[in-house]
Amino acid sequence: MQNQHANNLLLLAIATLFISTSGTLGKFIDLPTPVIIWCRSSIAALFLYLYCKYKKISISIKSKKDLPSILLGALLLGVHWVTYFHALKLSNVAIGMLAMFTFPVITALLEPFFIKSKLNPVHILLALMVLLGIYILAPNLNFESSYLKGIGFGVFSALSYALRNLILKRHVKNYDGTALMTQQAIIVSIILLPVMFKMNISNIPSQVPYLLILGIVTTALGHSLFIKSLKFFSVSTASIIGSVQPICGIIMAFLFLNETPTLKTFIGGTLILATVVIESIRSKKA
Repeated sequence: MQNQHANNLLLLAIATLFISTSGTLGKFIDLPTPVIIWCRSSIAALFLYLYCKYKKISISIKSKKDLPSILLGALLLGVHWVTYFHALKLSNVAIGMLAMFTFPVITALLEPFFIKSKLNPVHILLALMVLLGIYILAPNLNFESSYLKGIGFGVFSALSYALRNLILKRHVKNYDGTALMTQQAIIVSIILLPVMFKMNISNIPSQVPYLLILGIVTTALGHSLFIKSLKFFSVSTASIIGSVQPICGIIMAFLFLNETPTLKTFIGGTLILATVVIESIRSKKA
C-alpha cells in the first residue's frame, strides 16, 4: 500500500514537471496565443488518439448524460489555456505562472460544493500558505504596466482550471484518464479552428519543434498523468501538490529565457514547496 501511494505521488510529480514547461514555452513561442493553443490541442489530440488506438482505449462518450459536463470541461480547459498564455505574454513566466497558481486556493474553496462535503480546514490552511508564497514571489507591480492585466488573466485562468478539474473529477472512475484528455483536446481543437483562418500563422514552420514539445510533453503526457492522479487524490490534494509547478517554471525561465529569480522568489518558493511536502505526508496518512 505504501509503495502504491509512493508510485501515485511519483506519477503526479512527473505530471507536474511536464505541465510546468508550459510557462517557458508559452512565453517563448512567437505566435498569437489562440494559434498556439490550437496547435497545442491539435498535436496533443493526434498523439493521444494514436496512443489510445494502439492501447485499444475507447475514447467514445459512454452516456449522453456525460456529454454536457465533458463539453463544459473542455471549454473551460480551452479558456484556461488561452487566458494563461495571454497572461504570460503580458507579463513574464514568474508572474503568469504564480497568478495562475491561485487555483489550489480556488479549488479548496469550491470542492465542497461539488462533492457535498464540509470544507477541510487543512486544505484552507495549505491553500493560504500557497497564496502567501505567491504573494512573496510576486515582484513590485507598476499598475500602469501590463503586469496587472497579466495577473488578472492569470487568476481568471486559475478559476477556469479549478472548475474544469472539479467537473472532470466525476468522470475519472468511468473513463481512462488518457481517453478524457483525448476527448478534451479534440473538442478544444474544434472550438478554436476558426482562429487559424483569421490570425497570422506564417511563423508556424519556425516554431514547430517548440509546438511539438508543448503538444506532446506538456499537454498529452502531462495532463493525462494529472487526470489519472485524480483517481488516487482529491482535486484539492492534487492541486496543492501541483503548486510546485511555478518553481519548476521559474527555474526553466532562468535557464532558457534569462529571467533571473530574486531572493523573494526563493523565499516564496520554499513556502510553496513546504505545502507540497505537508500535503504529500497528510494524503498518505489519509
